[in-house]
Amino acid sequence: MAGMLSMVGTPIGNLQDASPRVVSTLDAADVVLCEDTRVTGKLMAAFGLHTHLERCDENVIEQRVPAVLDRLRAGERVAFVSDAGMPGVSDPGQRLVDAALDEGLAVEVIPGPSAVTCALVASGLASEHFFFEGFLPRRKSAQVTRLEELALVPGTIVCYESPRRVTETLANVAEVFPARRVALVREVTKLHEECVRGMSAELAAEVAARGEVRGECVVVIAAPDAAELEDRRRAASGGPSTLEEAIAQGLAAGEPKSALAKRLAKSFSLPKAQVYDKILQLG
Repeated sequence: MAGMLSMVGTPIGNLQDASPRVVSTLDAADVVLCEDTRVTGKLMAAFGLHTHLERCDENVIEQRVPAVLDRLRAGERVAFVSDAGMPGVSDPGQRLVDAALDEGLAVEVIPGPSAVTCALVASGLASEHFFFEGFLPRRKSAQVTRLEELALVPGTIVCYESPRRVTETLANVAEVFPARRVALVREVTKLHEECVRGMSAELAAEVAARGEVRGECVVVIAAPDAAELEDRRRAASGGPSTLEEAIAQGLAAGEPKSALAKRLAKSFSLPKAQVYDKILQLG
């Protein structure tokens, strides 16, 4: 009889967030695969568990996959945990889930805390649609480029960041998203949990003035409004970014003023009469 791969969500700071099902799953497993045996060992000790631990981080998981699949086929129960939070989210565990499912083996998820959803809710920013980026590139040029790509996402953006780099990252966010609200959520579920919010430049300045920032950080960037999103899409497509530029291009191409007003009114979500008046002013 085939075994079970259990992806187990573990506390991200507060041990009381471990559910009875988390504890019983780790206790019943034949082996617990983890990123760092020292970190997971402390968790196991806190609950009086003695299940055998094996390292299975991003450096060795590829080599471990065949042996893990063999254990599952042999009927063993294998639990996988990250150092904290939901495994498979911004960690290598997804590789193991993919391999197990490809082989038709059973996989279950034991729910637990996730810094992504905790920070999103704590930020107070719109959560109907959101995009999880994980860690942004470290170099400024690469990070700014990636943020500009994310500017087209029609939802809230959630990023992880190191406390050592968060000040610089917030400055880059302010550069790319000057008109958006941003939240910095740190030490989620811990004693000194904090959420600081504001317009991007204001928040960047406030955090910079603090000097040292402690604790793991999550940066939440508000979704663009309709006007910003339309402007960015137009710019990305190589089209004019302002109504004036669009009018100038249309007139230069010899487009009839009435037809131009009708087209641009639709593109810029403006009344046709308003656009036509602007055409007359510029024409």
